[in-house]
Amino acid sequence: MDLWVERNRRYTLVDPESGFSIGFAGMNFTDADIDAMRERTAGALREMQKIEAGEIKNLDEHRKVTHFTDRIGYPESELFAEVERFAADIRAGKITGAAGEPFDAVVVNGIGGSALGPQLMQFSANGPYWNEKSRERRQNNLKIYFLDNTDSAEFRDLLEVMEPARTLHLVVSKSGGTQETKNNLIAMEKFYAQQGLDFARHAAAVTMPGSELDKYARGKKFLAVFAMAESIGGRTSETSIVGHVPAALTGVDFRRFLAGACAMDRWTRESELTRNPAAMLAAMWFIAGRGRGDRNMVIVPYSDRLILMSRYLQQLVMESLGKELDRRGNVVHQGLNVFGNKGGTDAHAFIQQLNDGRDDFFATFIEVLEDSARLPISDSIAMGDYLHGFLAGLTAALLKKHRQVITVKLPKLDVFALGQLIALYERAVAIYAEFIDINAFHQPGVQAYKLAAKGVLALREKLFAALAAAPAVRSSAEDITAAAGLDASEAVTVGDLLDKAALNGAAEREFDASRGCWLYTTK
Repeated sequence: MDLWVERNRRYTLVDPESGFSIGFAGMNFTDADIDAMRERTAGALREMQKIEAGEIKNLDEHRKVTHFTDRIGYPESELFAEVERFAADIRAGKITGAAGEPFDAVVVNGIGGSALGPQLMQFSANGPYWNEKSRERRQNNLKIYFLDNTDSAEFRDLLEVMEPARTLHLVVSKSGGTQETKNNLIAMEKFYAQQGLDFARHAAAVTMPGSELDKYARGKKFLAVFAMAESIGGRTSETSIVGHVPAALTGVDFRRFLAGACAMDRWTRESELTRNPAAMLAAMWFIAGRGRGDRNMVIVPYSDRLILMSRYLQQLVMESLGKELDRRGNVVHQGLNVFGNKGGTDAHAFIQQLNDGRDDFFATFIEVLEDSARLPISDSIAMGDYLHGFLAGLTAALLKKHRQVITVKLPKLDVFALGQLIALYERAVAIYAEFIDINAFHQPGVQAYKLAAKGVLALREKLFAALAAAPAVRSSAEDITAAAGLDASEAVTVGDLLDKAALNGAAEREFDASRGCWLYTTK
């Protein structure tokens, strides 16, 4: 048998029931490399069993990790039924806004996993033009918008299309203290007050019981408050209530989605490395990057509806694996960079780099075999055949240059297949974390930037309090820093704050060419 054919046969894993398959033949490894991973894999899989048995695996935060197991029983839970009833009552117009009008849209106010997962789901299941469909074509399901940053442009853009009286606002924050989400909540409450509408009659929340948001929402009498488990992190929350509420409001079959995730979970509990797709995926990452993340992960779905897959995986992979310290406290600076685009389009974009540029990556191509529509281009070739041809041609070109490729094939793109994909990568990330001995379930780097941001905002308050107490002067950032009694090392940060203030009405600035700097006049 041809060696390439035999390698594909040996290293392509197939689930006959669903038709999901993943192929590793295009990666640069030997049988000896696989044998060398067996002991490491056996240890990692034992740790996966501990996770699912309920042991504390997030030792830094002393938390269990339950996203693999919670989704098993969730469809039969009272919480699942509660969400479905809420969505049904919204569709039927039994729950209305403050003006008595039925809801026609929902705004998901969350950041990170609270937004990326639902965004990926909506794009995959309902497509990019869902909001342009009539209510009848949506079968009374809601349009969906997202506030996922503390950017006033995003907020303003939403207001230009939002009908306040007919819009539901879903605030998603596990801790309830996420500043970006709080900012949007505060701004939206003020906007509704200006419209003469009671915001609470338009609001629901997903949060941890007892959190700041939980107490606030219940005190204000939001329409609904749904409980989120402490043991599920944001980047692994799409199969929980975080993903369920937006899905239910937009008509997505979340039960079927969970069935796909659970089917993949069963497959990825397989003890034999070469029959376990998540263990093999993690092993490929480890071998390709020499256990140090030396190669970038490129995600290229050949499906427009999966264009957000790379963004979703950027958070899941990079936040989970990008760690300075291992679990013993050693400095390791681990992680995997994730980049992506969509197949077909990317052939006119960064594929030039992949084909001819630096050999510092491995590519994962995701193909959907069933065309959404059969669109003939000639007597024998349809549009989807061209897309497949482009994928096959690119794969062959990369392999000819000894570039490394993983191939994933989905029979069709539906919520079951999306559940499989998400669960596959969740498990692979957890296994890879065991390979490199890091905690995949905390995010100290994220907390570090939040603390730094608080320091900058505290400096801003101190700066402008000092300026408000002094007469207006026309000075450089260095002079203003000294006059405000701040350390001279803060002058660059002070200049940045004054630049922002000058463009937002709190100061004026004029460039002094002779000194090569801005001069500021405070108001």
